[in-house]
Amino acid sequence: MNVQVSYDRAVAEDVNWLDSEQLQSWMTFMGLLVVLPGELDSRMQRQAGITNFEYTVMAGLSEAPGRTLRISVLAQFAQGSLSRLSHLIKRLEKQGWVRREPDPLDGRYTNAILTDAGFAKVVETAPGHVGAVRELVIDAVTPAQLRSLGEISGRILRGIHPDGDCPL
Repeated sequence: MNVQVSYDRAVAEDVNWLDSEQLQSWMTFMGLLVVLPGELDSRMQRQAGITNFEYTVMAGLSEAPGRTLRISVLAQFAQGSLSRLSHLIKRLEKQGWVRREPDPLDGRYTNAILTDAGFAKVVETAPGHVGAVRELVIDAVTPAQLRSLGEISGRILRGIHPDGDCPL
């Protein structure tokens, strides 16, 4: 993608604009951020009838102690709004995969609990998910590039969450 933009000189002087190589790298990275989640969603929908976001939420619950998390914590983990998570939890409840209960430690909060049927769905879906991840990311790069990708991603995440509070 070739992007050319002209800016008013007064504005441009105060901005540390990206050079052409930086802009190209940024645009490629942004393309990946836009396209990859959609491709994972499409594949998950075809293979398992759920979105990647739904899988991420249920997989997160599957690894939590007692398969239970406060919905607010789950929203942080999944990087979704509390409203989005509440709607999702209602849909997952209708499928019998999740149930909600007041938090016994503080009734102001609501816990999401992955049911046995929900855990079975995660186990059933996991091979297709890992297959898609392997095909789209892992096998598309060399082992050295994959290590670099992990290091680069970690560095960016630490820049966003310098306190180590990254939920993933």
